[in-house]
Amino acid sequence: MSSARLSPSAWIILIAASLMLMFAFGFRASFGLFVQPMSEANQWGRDVIGLALAIQNLAWGILAVVAGGLADRFGNTKVLVAGALLYALGLWLTAGVDSVWTLQVGAGFLVGAGIAGTGFGIVLPLMAKAVSEEDRQWVLGVGTAAGSMGQFLIVPLAQQFIDVFGWTGALNVMSLMALGMIVLVMPLARLVRPQAVPVSSAVEESFADTVGLARGHLSYWLLTLGFFVCGFHLAFITVHFPGYLTDNGFDPDVAAWSIALIGLCNVVGAMVSGYLSGRVSMKRVLMFIYISRGIVTVALLVLPLSLTSVLTFSCLTGFLWLATVPPTTGLVATMFGTRYMATLYGVVFLGHQMGSFTGVWLGGWIYEHTGHYDAVWWTSVVLSLVAVALHWPIREQRVGHLVPATA
Repeated sequence: MSSARLSPSAWIILIAASLMLMFAFGFRASFGLFVQPMSEANQWGRDVIGLALAIQNLAWGILAVVAGGLADRFGNTKVLVAGALLYALGLWLTAGVDSVWTLQVGAGFLVGAGIAGTGFGIVLPLMAKAVSEEDRQWVLGVGTAAGSMGQFLIVPLAQQFIDVFGWTGALNVMSLMALGMIVLVMPLARLVRPQAVPVSSAVEESFADTVGLARGHLSYWLLTLGFFVCGFHLAFITVHFPGYLTDNGFDPDVAAWSIALIGLCNVVGAMVSGYLSGRVSMKRVLMFIYISRGIVTVALLVLPLSLTSVLTFSCLTGFLWLATVPPTTGLVATMFGTRYMATLYGVVFLGHQMGSFTGVWLGGWIYEHTGHYDAVWWTSVVLSLVAVALHWPIREQRVGHLVPATA
């Protein structure tokens, strides 16, 4: 990909969209740091907070489908503004929370809705539409890497906020930062126009026809089921890995930097994944990622736990973290084009978030009943093998009568 091919307006869209993803995913990745102080302040078990964060992931997944449909119909920028407002409200409501109901509404439903309106399902299709089909996979890698860079920059910052202002003050500061994301929507609102940039030679299809084809397409559902595994892995580690480390005697700062290091390494992983997904089989890229995650997890469990092994696990996991997103979104675009990509990717992402709900909730429940996370770690390994098997039969081609006009 040559950056010289991008117009100035496309660069502005990519920069603003990347910053939006940095904030959205940086805030979300910080929640694992609040589990222990919130538990101690309210005498809650990790299963209570785990359920709220599981609701967050499920709400994110369900509302991503709704947000995708609204974005396809009314435009991405309106959904982004609504998402930023809900995100800020959810963080503010969570600050100083002392009841389970408020926790589930604030950290659960509202934050989940905020991420749905500002995350990959809305922003990546916008970025894909801003460039040519030839540059699409590279741009999807850039957007994915931007989310990871936010994780690297904001998670340690959130820990500093906790150290200085306490966990309540930290959430209030993050709420104001989330509100500030609305500023990033302004250049997008000025430049983005529905169907302004043609990115595919596919014949225009009605929404009902496209969704109907997706509903009966086996490869689409195999991709969705495989993304369930990705969600299980990521959400469990994001929420419970800090607690796993502190349980084993590590300082909270080590836990924060471990999550941040995952984000930093994923900048490279996402970019490489985006590059490879435009040149080799996307399903094979996904199969490699999932089997590698299983191997890395087994190494963490069987080797002696030390600072070196923790940092090595964080780096290797980071390279594989959101590397699944470019080939997954790329497969959706390959099968159905980009006209209704926000909606169709939203359905696939719902599978991801159902996995996230399961990983977060199961992690908290098993910890409270056994006092450790071993069963969940080994479940993650088994699911890695399942994901490889699910992606093997996927067909990477245009679906049904969604074929190029020149065919």
